[in-house]
Order: sequence, then structure tokens, then C-alpha cells
Amino acid sequence: MTRFLSSAIAASAMVASVLALPDSAAAQQFIRDAEIEHYVRGWVTPIFVAAKLDPYSVEINLIQSDQINAFVANGQRVFLYTGVLQAAHDPLEILGVVAHETGHIEGGHLARTQQALKDANRQAILAFLLSVAAASAAGNGAAVGPAILGGQDMVGRAFLAYTRQQEQAADQAGVTLLIAAGYSPRGLLSFMETMAQDPLQITGPDPYLQTHPLFPERVQALRQRVQGAATLNTPVSAKIKVEFGRLQAKLEGFLDPVPKVLAHYPASDTSVGARYARAVAYHRSGMLVQSLSEVDALLGISPDDPYYLELKGQVLLENGRVADAIAPYARAVKVAPDEPLIRVGLASALIATDDPAMMRDAVTQLTTSFNLDNRNSEAWRLLAVAYGRTGDLGQSALASSEQALLDGSKEEAQRFADLASRRLPKGSPGYLRAQDIINFVKKK
Repeated sequence: MTRFLSSAIAASAMVASVLALPDSAAAQQFIRDAEIEHYVRGWVTPIFVAAKLDPYSVEINLIQSDQINAFVANGQRVFLYTGVLQAAHDPLEILGVVAHETGHIEGGHLARTQQALKDANRQAILAFLLSVAAASAAGNGAAVGPAILGGQDMVGRAFLAYTRQQEQAADQAGVTLLIAAGYSPRGLLSFMETMAQDPLQITGPDPYLQTHPLFPERVQALRQRVQGAATLNTPVSAKIKVEFGRLQAKLEGFLDPVPKVLAHYPASDTSVGARYARAVAYHRSGMLVQSLSEVDALLGISPDDPYYLELKGQVLLENGRVADAIAPYARAVKVAPDEPLIRVGLASALIATDDPAMMRDAVTQLTTSFNLDNRNSEAWRLLAVAYGRTGDLGQSALASSEQALLDGSKEEAQRFADLASRRLPKGSPGYLRAQDIINFVKKK
């Protein structure tokens, strides 16, 4: 696939410090998707509030991998593998996993044991995980250290620094947070029981067990605590159930082999989830007519659904129908103006027209998206292109500097910031931002 889920992928430097990885490990990457991020954030916000955290100060990062894993790092940053989202039998299991990880944040475990992660970016953290996967696949745990270059061994030591006491404390805190948020803790228990009973659900050593060691007494303590929960039998809302179904169908459509998707969702199945999965699978197979037919059927049910509109724009754009892609993307932005990734998709279509008249609108869409989310590396790349095509080479260089900074390429960030400083008016906001980047890089 040239694109994954939404139009934004931020993984250009993710394996820069990893040596010879097995194919399954090398396939891991950070992904962005407006719909999935919206759903997950909506579900877990009550948990963050219960932990007295600002929900929007907590990053939620998705890693494409069939491995079942989740962790927190560098303060308030939650990392979820798509394997967790796909393996969950119930949205309560996802909520339980996030509640456990939030328990680590609330308990200050990171502050005490992971100071080395303070300045690690997402790519550096994923690089470490891939190194662990490579060493595990080779059957040599001692190989983890040599597989990590530069300062990433510090990341590794900090990442694996969880203790049995911390894990048990995070379990108990997770139950407390789930109850306070009005959720049943049943999902946390069922997830842990499944992991304890069948730890090799995937090929090779399970990374979840490397980072979250399960002990019989830990699971038993969790089982005893959950049984007395006031919210034990509280079901999730109908809205969350619907969202969960759509999330899993969408992930299956994008990640599973196409024949498997079409076998699981035959044409006779006209449910929303089935149409959603087939629309994506047909798109991946180059079957444009069939894909658009399924998307249009979904839009016939919900004509203003921003995520169906976004998917239609993506399907059209990636099949070369650039001009046709603009309308559904623009409609999606109108319906969901606070979804930055949809704005990035629209900007991508506008830029793909190669029409100079479209570039200003692309710049507007991208700069507006940054008011909501400025950590999107792909969006900064697109902004550099759009500014370049308008002839504003100073702002183009500054956008390239921002992209390089996010990707962890400090030398490139400084090079582009120097270039921007020479091309932007002294004292202008852009010039000052370029100077900030230069000073930041020099201090590191």
C-alpha cells in the first residue's frame, strides 16, 4: 500500500538505528488515522480525567503491527499496537489496557525509571522495539544491546525497567480508574487472563510479556479486585459498540490479506462493517468500481459521515482521479472541521492537482491542521511542497526543518532552519521560529 488508513504516515526515520530486522519487525511503523484516533481518544478520555490528567496532553500513538503490545513512554505518551485493537474481543479490553498504562503514568513510574526517555522521539522508541524483535527472533536476548546504536541502549534499559510491583500497582490503579470513569474493569481482567493462558498468540516471543511480565499472583490479585467492582456488569454504550465494530472492520480491511477480508465479509453481507471492510479491500486490490460502490452505499446510509467521505476522497486520489477527490475531502472537512488529518488529506489532493491556484488553499488547510495537531511529519512535508510551489522558499525551508525535527534528523533540521533564516525577513515569526530550531538543535 502506498498509503495507510488516512493520508498521513510519519515513519520516514523510524528504523534508522536498527540493524538487520526480520520482515515482520521491519513492517512496523507509526500510522495515523482520523477515525480510529477519534474513537480511541473519545473512549479513553474519561480514564485520563479520572487520573487527573489533561486528556489532550496525553499523546495516543498507533503502531502498525500484529503483535499484541502497548506501553507508555516519555511522560504522557501512550503507544498502542494495532494487534491489540484487532485482537480485542470487546472495547472493554482496549479500555482496560489503556487504563493499565495510565496507571503507570499516574503512579509516576516513568518519572522514576525512564528518565532516559525524556528526549527520545517516537522513531527512537520504535527503533528500540524493533531491535528487541530482531534479537528475540534470533533467539538471543543479549543481542538487543549491540543492535541499538547511539544512545538507544538508554532507551532500551529504561523501557524494560518495569518491576513486578509497578505492574501490580498499574493493574490496581487501572481498575480504580475504570470504575471512576464508569467502565467495567472486566475487560482488563479478560485481557490479562488471555495473555496468561496463551502467551504465544503470535509467532515468536510475545513482546507484551517482555514489557509486562505476568505472574500468577498478579492475575489472581486482579481477579479478586475486579469481582468487587461496582461497575463490573456495566455495559459500554451502544455508540462505543458501533465505533468498535467500525474500527475493527477498517483495520481488517487495510491490514489483513485481501482474500481473507473478502471471505470474512462476503458480498451477501450488507452490514456497515462488511461494506467498510470490502470498500478498503477492493481499493487495495485496484478494484475502483467495486470500492466506490461500497463507499457510496455507506454514504447512502450516512451521507455526512466524515470518515466515509474521507475514504472516498482517498480512494479517488490514489487511483489518479485527483480532481474528483477534492469534493468528498472538502465535504468531510466541512462536516468535521476539527479533524486535522482530514484537512491533510484535502491538502494532499489540492497539491496533487499541480494547479498553482490550488496551492494557497492547500497552505490554509495545512496551517489550520497544525492548530489542532502539529506533530504530523507528513503534513509538514506537504506544507514545504505547497509553499515551494507558491514561490515562498523561506517558508518552504522552515516547513522542511519542522519535518526533519519531528523525524529526529537534527542535522537536517538545522540545515533547513539556516536556509529559512537567510530567506525570511529578520524579526518575522518564521525567522524567529527558525532561530528557535537552530538554538534547540545546538543545545542537544
